[in-house]
Amino acid sequence: MARAELILAVDQGTSGSKAILVGGAGEVVARGSHPIGRTHPAPGWVEQSADEVWTSVVAAVDTCLAGRDPYAIAAIGLSNQRESLLLWDRATGEAVSPVLSWQDQRTAARCAQLTAEGYAGLVRDRSGLPLDPMFSAAKGEWLLDHADPDRKRARNGELCLGTIDSWLLSRLGGEHLMEMGNAARTQLFNIRAQGWDADLLELFGIPEQLLPRVVPSTGPFPAAAGLAPLPDGVPITAVLADSHAALFAHGRAGTGHVKATYGTGSSVMGLCASDVDVGAGLCLTVAWATDSVSYAVEGNIRSSGSTLGWLADLVGRTPGELTALAATASSDGIHLVPAFTGLGAPWWDADAKATLTGMTFGSTVAHLARAALESVAFQVEDVVAAVDAAAGRVDTLLADGGASENADLMQLQADLSGRTVRRSLVPDLSALGAALLAGQAIGRWTTDELTAIERPGEDFGPRTTPDDRRSRITAWHAAVAASRTPTGGIDHAR
Repeated sequence: MARAELILAVDQGTSGSKAILVGGAGEVVARGSHPIGRTHPAPGWVEQSADEVWTSVVAAVDTCLAGRDPYAIAAIGLSNQRESLLLWDRATGEAVSPVLSWQDQRTAARCAQLTAEGYAGLVRDRSGLPLDPMFSAAKGEWLLDHADPDRKRARNGELCLGTIDSWLLSRLGGEHLMEMGNAARTQLFNIRAQGWDADLLELFGIPEQLLPRVVPSTGPFPAAAGLAPLPDGVPITAVLADSHAALFAHGRAGTGHVKATYGTGSSVMGLCASDVDVGAGLCLTVAWATDSVSYAVEGNIRSSGSTLGWLADLVGRTPGELTALAATASSDGIHLVPAFTGLGAPWWDADAKATLTGMTFGSTVAHLARAALESVAFQVEDVVAAVDAAAGRVDTLLADGGASENADLMQLQADLSGRTVRRSLVPDLSALGAALLAGQAIGRWTTDELTAIERPGEDFGPRTTPDDRRSRITAWHAAVAASRTPTGGIDHAR
């Protein structure tokens, strides 16, 4: 290949980091990955090591570039897990806290307190997000309460608070920045005024001095350094949150289409107008910011792919073995509601508990495996139905992420939804979205050329009747109700 023809993209996710190289036709020519772990110091707590996050990125890039000319890289795009948050020392660049994962629930009581005090409306109005421990603001308050309780270091500018994109940009280029789509997930950012919101900062006790400068999805960002074997000085030209990057890679899905990313959790997202009323069960967020700001409606599911992993550990099988069992069995009336860290959209019940209902002496591991698989499809359909109500009928669900490779899950999703499910046959869609935007930013592709890039996929159509779908969803909602607290969250029973 000619010099400086390739785009390098890094996707830093919950379970690991991936790197891809993308050629001139939008094709992926090389891949690399490296896993990272999670720790659970207390019930409901989920932490990661900031240093391990960084070293996983370095390792993934090193693997991806093996045998390649590092001088053939024209630009870099980044995508990252959202809402996870950490503190680091501005002078040394060293982390002074663990990463509090988006899955972490230690701030549930604080969010409940703020809701009881009447702040939920303010938070949703300004940030587009419900008062829920998944988001970053209460995490930042908790981190500062333990690392800088009087906020002296924060106000003096000695500390930096940031999401994973901020952490990586700091390590790569030494600047304290945050991409706007990521900022919109912090619950501290006013999505219409497009800046840090003074009232929200005061509410959560977070001095603005330790927050990053917010920039569009195409920067300007610093050039990268310290990412051997890549030479120092390659420009970073795009940053996107992972779910947003997947939506971009699908081709900016329009009316009647939303995408669902099936990962550790799941994100259902579609572009919308900035003034759409998303209701209490969904989020309004910034998808990306280029020449203008694009908004999206979204619902977040806390446990999808991780549900099968949990069950595999519990019964001493591999996830692959359970997937095979699920393909040949029914759930036999069993429902697994995976509220291990509460329920996300459209229920937003942080106190909900994981439940198994419908068990008998005849229940087998195969029945449980099928119930775990069905829980993913039921949760996604609950969110898509909420999008129907808020923004208009969704006819096609665009699927991506690791679990979308499971054809049984895709058919199950179509059967429960009564919609066409189009599965992307391109893996690593979040990384690809970051690469495509990074290439567009340097003139590699025009908007029309991006639209014309081939996006191979496979369609799954529903094979069930409306009555059957309603019956199954009604039974699922009864199981969800059994998992919830009497006064928690939002009532979306249909």
